[in-house]
Amino acid sequence: MFVSPAYAQSAGDAPSLISTLIPFILIFAIMWFLLIRPQQKKMKEHRAMVEALRRGDQVVTAGGMIGKVTKVKEDGEVEVEIADGVKVRVVKQTITAVTSKTEPAKE
Repeated sequence: MFVSPAYAQSAGDAPSLISTLIPFILIFAIMWFLLIRPQQKKMKEHRAMVEALRRGDQVVTAGGMIGKVTKVKEDGEVEVEIADGVKVRVVKQTITAVTSKTEPAKE
């Protein structure tokens, strides 16, 4: 008497495995092209920018300091001059932008 007609109906055919997985595959594909792939591209560009740093480049750090690179060290650090005679050591990965590049020395 209190049983709704939905409970009385049969379940019918069970959905196949492929039709169940298609929405998840589509969601993953959309996430890949909208979020994951652009982030990987951005990380690759940042890594290339950091590896191309050289003496004389004007850079901006993640902390907002603007300075000129005076020395590039091999251990992942860069020495940046932020004012006349004021030099700080900065981790390469914290450099967010290179505002002006120096021209390579001609031989």
